[in-house]
Amino acid sequence: MITQVKKWVTDHPVWFAILFFIFYFTGFFTLEHLVTEPVYLLHCGLDDLIPFNEWFIFPYASWFVLIPWALITLLLFDRKNYFYLCGVMFSGMALCLLLYLIFPNGVDLRPQSIESNNLAATFVRMIWSADTSTNVCPSIHVASTFAIFLAVQRSRIWKHRKLVVGICGVLTVMICLSTLFLKQHSVIDVVCGIALSTALHFVFRRTGEREQAVLCRLGENEG
Repeated sequence: MITQVKKWVTDHPVWFAILFFIFYFTGFFTLEHLVTEPVYLLHCGLDDLIPFNEWFIFPYASWFVLIPWALITLLLFDRKNYFYLCGVMFSGMALCLLLYLIFPNGVDLRPQSIESNNLAATFVRMIWSADTSTNVCPSIHVASTFAIFLAVQRSRIWKHRKLVVGICGVLTVMICLSTLFLKQHSVIDVVCGIALSTALHFVFRRTGEREQAVLCRLGENEG
């Protein structure tokens, strides 16, 4: 059964991603309606030192471009790291949804109102109306962004294009900071998001190494 599933995923990489995102968005918005009052409110002293800044909505929103860019580019030019990214990022997203269900959590960091009436403030109000302060730890925004950075850093596509890796690194930092300056997340959520993707990185890296070793042994035996 597991072998058949792996074969289907390998043969249908695009459908695999599409089906996962259907599952993810269904699960996320279902939890948004189910968990309206978090049981656990997250907060730490560092949160109080970070001011609200609506202009961070732009790096925050770049997440919605970063994900398809990384998936499509790796799918076309580095299939191995495409599946690595799917493994780390999709597992992280699914685990976050499970943790939100088991430990309903949230933050109470948003200002009561946004005084500015500029374009950035308008976008922030739109995001806040669709995305509540519940289901925050670990941060999916952070975990998936960090997973993409890890995939970009290890991909052969950008082995000699350090500028792309550097830009992705800066964007990763800006997206993580944006979740804090927009008061979407606590520092705790950000740290947990990075830790989650780091742990999954080692899991999927070792899995890939084992599979590669098996293929090498099979090749030697055939030779």
